[in-house]
Amino acid sequence: MTNNEETKLLILNKLQEIINEKLEVANSAIKLAKEARNNDTKSSAGDKFETGRAMMQIEIENSTVQLSKALFNKTELSKINIKQTYDKAEFGSLVITNQGSYFISIGIGKLEIANKPYFCISLASPIGKLLHNKKIGDKSNFLNKDFIIEDII
Repeated sequence: MTNNEETKLLILNKLQEIINEKLEVANSAIKLAKEARNNDTKSSAGDKFETGRAMMQIEIENSTVQLSKALFNKTELSKINIKQTYDKAEFGSLVITNQGSYFISIGIGKLEIANKPYFCISLASPIGKLLHNKKIGDKSNFLNKDFIIEDII
């Protein structure tokens, strides 16, 4: 495995770890909200009871949305083959520019790997759109900053 493959593997492993944590949090929140909703005993103040149940239902729905997003991201990450080589910036590539290093995958943001920053972005993000299909040596401008692609891994 090359240094570049190792870097991509470290980034991918960190992303998978983050997504797995999000899955655990969402599942736990759903479970707790369902228990709270189901264990809430009807008090003499009926409106208070109904409000509590409604709030728990909203919490369940919000957590279900988060769970769905995390599952989608997990599926997206599973599509990445770190051994694949790229001649242009696309999903799964690590794009090294004069403005930073961008792993085109899922939109998580900045990660520190071996004391170096990497930005995990989706193709739908503004930077992802800017870099998409560009090749080594290509130049683009974003927010008055010139981006020059130095390498694609």
